[in-house]
Amino acid sequence: MRSFFEVYGLIEEGTQKNNVSLSGRLVMVGFGSVGQGVLPLIRRHIAVDPRRITIITADDAGRDVARACGVTDFRAEPVTQANYREALAPLLQAGDFLVNLAVDVSSVALIALCAERGALYLDSCIEPWAGHYTDASRAPAERTNYWLREQARATNRRPAPGRPTAVLTHGVNPGLVSHFAKQALRDVARREGEDDREPASRDAWARLAMRLGIKAIHVAEYDFQVSREPKRVGEFVNTWSVEAFVAEGSQPAELGWGTHERHLPAGARTHAVGAQAAIYLEQPGVDTRVRSWTPLGGSYHGYLVTHGESVSLAEYLTVEEGGRAVYRPTVHYAYRPCNDAMLSIDEFRGRGFDLQPGRRVLRDEIVQGVDELGVLLCGNRHGVYWYGSRLDIADARRLAPYNNATTLQTAVGVLAGMVWAIENPARGVVDPEEMDSGRVLEVARPYLGEMVGAWGDWTPLQGRDRLFPERLDRDDPWQFQNVLVR
Repeated sequence: MRSFFEVYGLIEEGTQKNNVSLSGRLVMVGFGSVGQGVLPLIRRHIAVDPRRITIITADDAGRDVARACGVTDFRAEPVTQANYREALAPLLQAGDFLVNLAVDVSSVALIALCAERGALYLDSCIEPWAGHYTDASRAPAERTNYWLREQARATNRRPAPGRPTAVLTHGVNPGLVSHFAKQALRDVARREGEDDREPASRDAWARLAMRLGIKAIHVAEYDFQVSREPKRVGEFVNTWSVEAFVAEGSQPAELGWGTHERHLPAGARTHAVGAQAAIYLEQPGVDTRVRSWTPLGGSYHGYLVTHGESVSLAEYLTVEEGGRAVYRPTVHYAYRPCNDAMLSIDEFRGRGFDLQPGRRVLRDEIVQGVDELGVLLCGNRHGVYWYGSRLDIADARRLAPYNNATTLQTAVGVLAGMVWAIENPARGVVDPEEMDSGRVLEVARPYLGEMVGAWGDWTPLQGRDRLFPERLDRDDPWQFQNVLVR
C-alpha cells in the first residue's frame, strides 16, 4: 500500500526545508474546511508521530480525511464550556500543541488551560463560547473582536516566567495579512527612496508608515471562485466555514480608527478600556459595506466584517508622543466573497439574520477562479499599493489536497504560525505583528500562488458624481466617510 506521502505527492517528514519537529502531542479542536486543509500540510512540514495526533470535533465530518492522513484518534465529541477541561486537560502537557480551529470554543479558556499545562496554542480567530454573540444581556462592545482580544491579551499579564507561546488569530486574515502589510510598507519605502530594510521595533514600523503617509490599510479580498452547482434557495454557500463566517459577520462592524479621521460615522462607538485604537458600529458586518480595490477586481464594494487585524495592526502602527497617539492608520477588512456567498448573504439578511437550513462549503465543485487577497495601502503620494496572494483553484489543488484557494491560504497561515511557535516556544500570548514576518512568509509563500505588488490610482471618490452628487470630504479622499457605502 502506498504511503500518505506517496498518495498526495508530498515530501517525506524530515526532508522538507521548513520542517520542524514536535516531540509532544498535537491536539486539534475543530476539523472543518480549514482543519481538513491544514492536516496534510502539518504532516508534510511538522515531524510528529500521527499516533500522537488527536482530533476533537463536533461531528464525524472529516473522519475519512483524518484516516487518509494517518490519524486514527478522531473523537466526535463537541467541546463545550461544561466539558472542555475534562476533554482536553488529560491530553495536554509540556511540549504539546493545541490548535483551536473550532467555532464556539473559547480561545481565552483554552489559552489559560494550555498555559496551565505548559502546552503551545494557536487559533485562527478569537472565539467565545457558544451563545456569546446572541446573548441579549451583553452590551454590543462585548461582542466585538476588540473586547475578545483584550480578554486574551490579559492572560499574558498574569505572572508566569517562560509562559508557553500562544499565537492569536493566525490564519490568512487575520494572520498572514499582517506580514503582507509589513512587506508592503517596505515596498512603498523603496519607491520613496527610503531604506527598505526591516525596521527593528514596533515604533520603527509605525514611524515608517507615518513617514510614507499611509492613512488607511484595507484588507482587500475579492473571491472569484465559481461552482458548477449554483446556490439554491434556503442554502448558505461559501468557500470556507459557513458557521464561522455567519458568526463574525453577525458581530458589530469594526475597524481600527486612524488619527486623520475627522468624521465619526453614524452609530459609531468607542471603547472605554485598552489602547482604544478601534471603533465599532452598532450594525452587523454583513449589513455594512465599504469601497475598496484589488488589481484584478478593480473598484468594488466589500463587507466590513470584523477581523482581529483591524484592531491589532492599527494598534501596532500607532505612534505615541507625550502619552497620546499622533499617528495611526484606519484599518479594516473589505471582503467581496464569491458570487454564491454574496447571494447567500443577501438571503440571510432578508431572513432577518436567521441562518438558512442548507449549508455548503465549496471545494470539489469549484470549476474556476482565483482568491485575490492582500492589503491595500492608501495615502502615499504615488497612489494606492496592493500586496498579497493571488491563488488559482487549479494551483491550490496541485499544492495540497482537501483545499480550495480560500482554505489553502488560511491553512498555510495556520501552518506557518505553528512552525514559528514551535521554534519560539516561550513567548506568551502574541499577535501576528509581533512574530518574525520573514520566517512566517518563508513557510507560507510556496502555497500562496502568485505574490503580487501592484500600484493603482484608485480613490473612493472616483465616479461618485456620475449619477447623483454626493456630500463627500473632497479635501481628503481617505476619510472613512468616503469609503463607507451609505
